[in-house]
Amino acid sequence: MIKVLLLDDEGLVRNGIRLILQAGGTAEVVAEDTNGVNVVELVEKYRPDVVLTDIQMPQVNGIEVTRRVTALPDPPPVVVLTTFDLDEYVYEALQAGATGFLLKDIAPRALVEAVEQVAKGDSMLSPRITKRLISSYTARPAPGAAAVGDDPLQDLTPREREVAIEVAEGMSNAEIAGKLQLSESTVKVHITHIMAKLGLSNRTKLALLVHDIGLV
Repeated sequence: MIKVLLLDDEGLVRNGIRLILQAGGTAEVVAEDTNGVNVVELVEKYRPDVVLTDIQMPQVNGIEVTRRVTALPDPPPVVVLTTFDLDEYVYEALQAGATGFLLKDIAPRALVEAVEQVAKGDSMLSPRITKRLISSYTARPAPGAAAVGDDPLQDLTPREREVAIEVAEGMSNAEIAGKLQLSESTVKVHITHIMAKLGLSNRTKLALLVHDIGLV
């Protein structure tokens, strides 16, 4: 059973998510709170597999929650829940290390599947949020960007480059393995090497980098 830590200041939202995950049968909310003040203590106490956090909360919001969780040793992935795909804070949460972004109008089954995918190490982005993130990311000037003609993926092997492109297409490890005729464990190893070579902390940042240089 996937253990979920849920942070949201709206009781109805927390109740709804709890019931949806319970009905799905693969995940359960083991702890919850109305903001992120105690998130470190809750993570250390309950050892969740996934942290689901609202982005706009009093005192400590989802961005700071993401920073605090990702700063921990062996942190669980953080998925940000947002009401609007135009939410200006989503980009900041990405920079803080969030693994996924979901809109609160997500279908119940899709929410369960998203938690399952994130718990397995995949990133999970709402298509609408992905479009906004990529537009926002590529529109910003990149401090210290490589000179024209430089390839930020040049240190990757041909196979690692293929895997990076499939990640940017939003494919899960299992889907990449099937398409490239690799084992899922081999895909995971490739992604680990890619992250290390590029100095990236999660799949979402890898996807944005690949989009930014025009390979997808």
